[in-house]
Amino acid sequence: MDSILNLWAWVSSITLVVVGTPVMAVIFCLTAPFDAGRYAAGRFLRIVGVTAVKLNPLWDFKTVGPFIADPRRPYVVVSNHESYADIFLISHLPWEMKWMSKETMFNIPCFGWMMRMAGDIRLVREDKRSAVNALASARDRLAKNVSVMIFPEGTRSRDGALLPFKNGAFKLAIETGAPILPLVIAGTRDCMAKGTFKFQRARAWVKVLEPIPTVGLTNADLMELKERTRVAMADARVALIAEMAANA
Repeated sequence: MDSILNLWAWVSSITLVVVGTPVMAVIFCLTAPFDAGRYAAGRFLRIVGVTAVKLNPLWDFKTVGPFIADPRRPYVVVSNHESYADIFLISHLPWEMKWMSKETMFNIPCFGWMMRMAGDIRLVREDKRSAVNALASARDRLAKNVSVMIFPEGTRSRDGALLPFKNGAFKLAIETGAPILPLVIAGTRDCMAKGTFKFQRARAWVKVLEPIPTVGLTNADLMELKERTRVAMADARVALIAEMAANA
């Protein structure tokens, strides 16, 4: 039965992306002249992701607040990273964020085209010029009152433990004065483990933490800001796992 459901999840997800691509193109063309931040196009792409989860009987997702009051207040959003399912889970949050994502995601037919129309940010790993361009694109999105979503670990964790954080997200927040908005996720490692594309039965939650202000900080505060965020996320993730177990 799980194999049948896995096949259904893939077929429904691929169908959604293929059908959604021309719809996305129409939304992009209609809104681009007055929506410089591509907010509407981006929200449509996240709704496609949410719909894919609703059609997937193997996944049970939940979001936990406090949610931000103003969706057009730009944040540098950071989250731990467990699997490809993180994208689907975080898309349930009710505001738009531009994702900084590796180049391979943009090369996927239809889905990659939708990411480009949404204004998501392409990053080539281990390419310094690409990293500079990606941060410039992130500053552009923040200036257009759209939040930016970055995985500061840079890659997925195999065992769920937080990997060391890279500096980019925190440097961006300090330079722009945008607050850091930490998220913690738990359970997505069981949805689709690293090294496989097979959907599995799992529950996963994402929790929004309190924003961390950056106004007045300088690059001298970067390491302290990074560590403060990492500690807050590590503690919150332990609490979230306990809360999930208590509500099993």
